[in-house]
Amino acid sequence: MTTLTMAKALNAALRDALREDEGVLVFGEDVGPLGGVFRVTDGLTAEFGAERCFDTPLAEAGIVGLAVGLAMGGFRPVVEMQFDAFAYPAFEQIASHVAKSRNRTRGRLPLPLVIRIPFAGGIGAVEHHCDSSEAYYAHTPGLKVVTPASAADAYWLLRDAIDDPDPVVFMEPKRLYWSEEEVDVGARAVPALGRAVVRRRGRDATVVSYGPSVPVALEAAGEAAREGIELEVIDLRTLVPLDDATVVESVRRTGRCVVVQEAQGFAGVGAEIAARVQERCFHSLAAPVLRVAGFDIPYPPPFFERAHLPGVDRVLDAVFRLQFDDEPDLTHAAEGAGR
Repeated sequence: MTTLTMAKALNAALRDALREDEGVLVFGEDVGPLGGVFRVTDGLTAEFGAERCFDTPLAEAGIVGLAVGLAMGGFRPVVEMQFDAFAYPAFEQIASHVAKSRNRTRGRLPLPLVIRIPFAGGIGAVEHHCDSSEAYYAHTPGLKVVTPASAADAYWLLRDAIDDPDPVVFMEPKRLYWSEEEVDVGARAVPALGRAVVRRRGRDATVVSYGPSVPVALEAAGEAAREGIELEVIDLRTLVPLDDATVVESVRRTGRCVVVQEAQGFAGVGAEIAARVQERCFHSLAAPVLRVAGFDIPYPPPFFERAHLPGVDRVLDAVFRLQFDDEPDLTHAAEGAGR
């Protein structure tokens, strides 16, 4: 076991993949000698050479277009979009070609490539550097969409994504890059891509979250427990394919559900989860499914970031509105959370 930050865990996953498969290539803007803006690719060029880990021009459409050609040629490219909103110029390539190749060729030409995207906020950056763009990719058939919330998941899910025969959009929560965890890269202790996990067991309500919102949900669950409310926290880990079974089993048992996402609420991933829970758990629900999300506005300047991002108090407020029979007072829990 080794203590790793999420960034170091991702670096270890890339290093191990490069070492084990000569077909793996890593490229993007400043990922070579510099090691990337967040140093996720630090040291890879020095160890594997500029033919395996290299810089590209500042042209995201060209980066993904090159990855498509290399994947068609038998390589397994792993590309980095430097920031979430920087990936938008490549979206035409992703939606029109990356996502459709297998279907267009009746399965004869899959594209085993990974598109790494640092996403979401919490780092005090300006617009174009803090978008939560996961819904765009989740809504595009033909893509798998993954977002880890822990260092161990970052390592193993990235290894899964690189090994996958289909394209994977790998969303990395920027504000969790420096979170630390004990990781055993030699022995897998986490589920495979496509499986959600229960991060905390509870009986009173289910809180569904993913990526940067998982620590918020867990902190809210800790505060709610002080008032006698036990929340079950689910980390989706993979948005496409979505692990309906784990979510449905939990909600049918607790009878209540809150979905937490950092992205703006309208037409987001949380809306899809809420709809699925309502369809599959209707007769088990004791209250409406509620969502806690960012506001439906462009990402605000850093001074207003804290107000924009869903915090513990907003999660606790949603839990309070689930109308428990004994009407618990979560006001003090919210005040204690300070958010």
